[in-house]
Amino acid sequence: MGIKGLTALLVEHAPKAIQEHEIKTLFGRKVAIDASMSIYQFLIAVRQKDGELLTNEAGETTSPKAFISFASHLMGFFYRTIRMVENGIKPAYVFDGKPPELKAGVLSKRLERREEAKEEGEEAKETGTTEDMDRFSRRTVKVTREHNEECRKLLGLMGIPFVVAPSEAEAQCAELARGGKVYAAGSEDMDTLTFSAPILYRHLTFSEARKTPISEINLEKALEGLEMDMSQFIDLCILLGCDYLEPIKGVGPKSALKLIREYGSLGKVVKHLREKMAEKEEAAEEGKKKKGGVHVPEEWPWEAAKEVFQKPDVTPADQLELEWKSPDIEGLVDFLVKDKGFNEERVRKGAEKLAKFLNAKQQGRLDGFFTAKPKTSPKKEKEKPTEKSKGKGTKRKADDKEDKKAATGSSKKPKKK
Repeated sequence: MGIKGLTALLVEHAPKAIQEHEIKTLFGRKVAIDASMSIYQFLIAVRQKDGELLTNEAGETTSPKAFISFASHLMGFFYRTIRMVENGIKPAYVFDGKPPELKAGVLSKRLERREEAKEEGEEAKETGTTEDMDRFSRRTVKVTREHNEECRKLLGLMGIPFVVAPSEAEAQCAELARGGKVYAAGSEDMDTLTFSAPILYRHLTFSEARKTPISEINLEKALEGLEMDMSQFIDLCILLGCDYLEPIKGVGPKSALKLIREYGSLGKVVKHLREKMAEKEEAAEEGKKKKGGVHVPEEWPWEAAKEVFQKPDVTPADQLELEWKSPDIEGLVDFLVKDKGFNEERVRKGAEKLAKFLNAKQQGRLDGFFTAKPKTSPKKEKEKPTEKSKGKGTKRKADDKEDKKAATGSSKKPKKK
């Protein structure tokens, strides 16, 4: 679900925090990607408006029976990962582990909604429009253990690293970015920022046909624009509504931002809102006013939610090594062609691209070569050359060569993320 309304607040109050990119401009970047979110995208992307038909990467329509055998989640992982690698990006995928206990209520409600969608979908087949059928069909999609296992097997054969998080994948992605193992976290869930990911990439795994630019969100600039520290930002995200707590009824994004800015912390905001509730209830009993407005649930454990965001269950970045290897081409053919019905020629071509670009020595990014240097005081007038400095000037030429190497990046380059 992510954080409700956060994107709109950033667009309005912290526009400098958001940049849009074409995928080709992200060459040289390592990115930790939320695998479960990607699998879900791939599962629903192939569904047509009747909710059952699907189209493969070649544009060929397959039958409903082929939905499982063609394995849309594997198709998405294979071809879109290749697209990233072709553009100089090194992806590493992170899979969800056990969800926090605090999330149990949210997951239970999702299950209820999924069952309702199944029933409504069956009714829509009889009486509804194709749009209704498509909407209900998407709501019934669920990422299963089998989906995850197959994707991990595929990534291993492709030579792409993956990590199984102890708990939330977004939190582990953020940890890898904070620890310098990758440059950014890739996810559609805005709560990746709430887990303190310094840089978030959204739309990275979207289909190229959608022509959706990749959105980069800088956490530091977001905090500056919102005029708050990280603790207050987490408070804001909880107040907006997150995966662990439903939003407070009657508090929208704009009022949530105003409240955090005015009272400084979520604890003080909750105290203020409960006092207002008590006043309204007292007034209603006296017949002066009707009940309504803001309602804070009696049990609304925001402190526990904040604890999850501040101290998530993750594997420390310094305990993980991400290694990109050459793909196992024959293994990919056995798995994707023989087991899953992919086209052999396309699989081999894809594997060749992986091998070519994963093993290629990438050109460094220009932003990795330059650093700001303090200004120095003006130098004295150059001294006249002495007898020792005359002649061939071997030492000076050597120094000039070293300077040129530093400027062009031909000397030892800084470690890229």
